[in-house]
Amino acid sequence: MTIWAILPAAGIGRRMGSITPKQYISVCGTPVLVHSIERLLAVEEIQQLVVVLQEDDIWWSELNFYDPRMLTTWGGDERFNSVLNGLEAIIERAEPDDWVLVHDAVRPCVTQADIRQLILELSEHNVGGLLATPIDDTVKKIGVDEHVIGTLDRNGLWSALTPQMFRFELLYKALSNAVTKGISVTDEASAVENLGLKPKVVMGEKSNLKITHEADLIIAEAFLSSEGIE
Repeated sequence: MTIWAILPAAGIGRRMGSITPKQYISVCGTPVLVHSIERLLAVEEIQQLVVVLQEDDIWWSELNFYDPRMLTTWGGDERFNSVLNGLEAIIERAEPDDWVLVHDAVRPCVTQADIRQLILELSEHNVGGLLATPIDDTVKKIGVDEHVIGTLDRNGLWSALTPQMFRFELLYKALSNAVTKGISVTDEASAVENLGLKPKVVMGEKSNLKITHEADLIIAEAFLSSEGIE
């Protein structure tokens, strides 16, 4: 079983309000992106990692980061375009049934245990799936005037995490379908769902947070420090 990984890192991160893209902000003395790369490369089952960058990225070369299992390519306008570009980068070598793990560049706290559990539970699955965690908080629906217009039943509601893992051919078809039909999808599972398929959910750790706001950096630093990373 061949497993590839794609790390879309072409985002700007406008919500962070920082000049430096959030994937290059340091946590425990190391850029968020490097933490994420090292988490994936620590899993021996992953044969190669594709890091997808902005064409005008001026920060990547300053990292001086190299690994023989890693290659880079350019991203697109949206995340799903970048993932599709990552697939294009390996299309000559990947087999249709190879697995592809896609992980957010700004999730530096994913554990090896979660990645391996995802691989274990999906290795024989006919669709693929994703890490996710059940929603514990009460969920409110807010109107345009910032007032509550309803409370959602949280039973059966889960927050999607990454990595998300699908066969190369299926993922390529799903993302190409989204591009062709002009459908904006925010994750790979959504693209696969649009084909009428049902991805499997694998329980992940809540610590696998996505760096979106400044406060997330503090949480990530606390988690990584607890693992002995300084």
